[in-house]
Amino acid sequence: MRRPTVLAALGVMVLLGAGCGIPAASDVRVDGKGGAATEAGVISRGSEPPTRTASGSVNETFVRNFLSAAAGEPDRAYERVKAFIAPEDKIRLQDKKGSEVALNVVRLREAVYTDNRDRTTTVKIAVQQIGVLRTNGTLAPPVATETEYEFGLRSAAFNSGVNEDRAGLYIINPPNVLLLSDTALRQYYQDETIYFWSSDRSRLVPDQRYRPQAVPVERQVNEVVKWLVGGPSDWLRPGVVGLPDRTELINNATGGNGRWEVNLDMSGDDQNGIDQLITQIAWSLGDLTGQLELKIRNNAQPVVELGERRGSQVLYPHAASPQRFGVYDGAIHPLDFEGEPSGTVPLTPEANRNVVSASLGLAKDRRILAAMVVAGSSKNRYRLAVGTGADPVSVLSRSGTDYSAIGRPVWLRTVDNRPSRGLVVADGQLYRFDEAARMYPVPLNLPSAGVTAVAAALDGQRVALIAGGRLYVAAVNLDGGGVSIGPPRELVTSLTNPTAVDWGREDQLVVAGSVGQPAIYEISVDGALETPLKTELGAKVTHLTAYPTNRSVRAPSGAYMYEANGVAYRSSPFERIEPGRVRDIAPVPTGVRPSNPSAPFFLY
Repeated sequence: MRRPTVLAALGVMVLLGAGCGIPAASDVRVDGKGGAATEAGVISRGSEPPTRTASGSVNETFVRNFLSAAAGEPDRAYERVKAFIAPEDKIRLQDKKGSEVALNVVRLREAVYTDNRDRTTTVKIAVQQIGVLRTNGTLAPPVATETEYEFGLRSAAFNSGVNEDRAGLYIINPPNVLLLSDTALRQYYQDETIYFWSSDRSRLVPDQRYRPQAVPVERQVNEVVKWLVGGPSDWLRPGVVGLPDRTELINNATGGNGRWEVNLDMSGDDQNGIDQLITQIAWSLGDLTGQLELKIRNNAQPVVELGERRGSQVLYPHAASPQRFGVYDGAIHPLDFEGEPSGTVPLTPEANRNVVSASLGLAKDRRILAAMVVAGSSKNRYRLAVGTGADPVSVLSRSGTDYSAIGRPVWLRTVDNRPSRGLVVADGQLYRFDEAARMYPVPLNLPSAGVTAVAAALDGQRVALIAGGRLYVAAVNLDGGGVSIGPPRELVTSLTNPTAVDWGREDQLVVAGSVGQPAIYEISVDGALETPLKTELGAKVTHLTAYPTNRSVRAPSGAYMYEANGVAYRSSPFERIEPGRVRDIAPVPTGVRPSNPSAPFFLY
């Protein structure tokens, strides 16, 4: 007998087929969980996961709660999980202490429940390994390779005479690992952003962390400073610098009522470095307000107002409100939408020809940065064209080689007056380019499969890549005038065969791929948190661009545009980009079908 049940009442439910050995005369219930992508706002947050008896004798609810039990402060994770395990089986789960406590975060695919003759239930859950949640709040790449876990359930009322619903259930034959579902990660943790200085100390770079909701607000400062002392996430290290070696927190950060004191044992007396640390702490504390008194080996620094420091040392000093553009009949044109700023094309008509796709940006000195894919010397061949200067740019340099395929180029934004550099994918190879359109291969520590897309974060120190049908993030190092990229980290997602990517927020990517059919998802920079933005597209996305929402320009979130099957669309609200949205084009003669706008992008 098969009937659907509910393991998690949250998320997108998709029934997936699976085979399993089923004892004769057993009742089998299949719970299809599908991907963990969750519509924004559906999950209500909590501080502590439910206790063992909260589910009564309902198998599916009990298993869901068991996969949440590890959530919270790490030092009690084993205690919370072992409360769900039968007394005779607690020894099967071997405790770890301190920094060794790690949670295997999994995305649930399907659960199969088999009722056995001895009144126990066998549970098989199919999972996708997402990563390892460490005590420092980072989600490291997955270590486990299991795609299925099997354990049993029994009533806690056996031989006790207690009502089964009140006694609840126990786990028997548990896996020897702390499991945490992706739904529980979203529900019982607050995703936070802390910041580290870039390798040249010119800008702050975001780093994603998870703080248990159970941690009281008054300890937030202490947790953040501990994260900063511990250093950046592994994948981000090649592009940033941590605090000086052997920096330690002296006692815990203390305070309340709008004043916080942090005392560090830190080498060096560089006042500029100390001042940068104060800025780093201020931004890492999010929107927390009040006064911060930093002490270095008990020597107090001047007290700063957190809000004032963030206001005077902005994260992205040259970011601007976005303007929409697109390509129409081989030239860049503004796109007009009511209530949005709309500018003029910062190119002369002579430079704005034979365009296939483009990226326009603003440098620190307000120069225009233009990088375009243009027609090459023969049919179906393309070149990179680059021009920089005052608006309008009139002179373009072209790459010396034709390519059969070139993706949309992207600029690595800087906060100083160094020559601008960008990245572009051509014929499966990642290249950096300069203002003269010279292209240099960028080595990547990836399998041999070709690169098909690249996107740069607003900080210019992180990129997202698609290579061999897989999604990656990597840190960028701009020291020495070149561009080097650290070892890419693969993101485990529900999307398969990704085709396009861009940065939608500091810690979120907008990714086009497939979940059985073409779709666009928002995916966290570690791959753990997913939100479907657009499903049932009907055609593969071949071009995608987003405006990265940030804390310097308070623009609405979720602004992205894409192209599928030769038709361009925008989000928020969702609509097709019709020719009528294209400015400065000649009237189309009666009876002639107008061209479709293509390759939309943002200028900011």
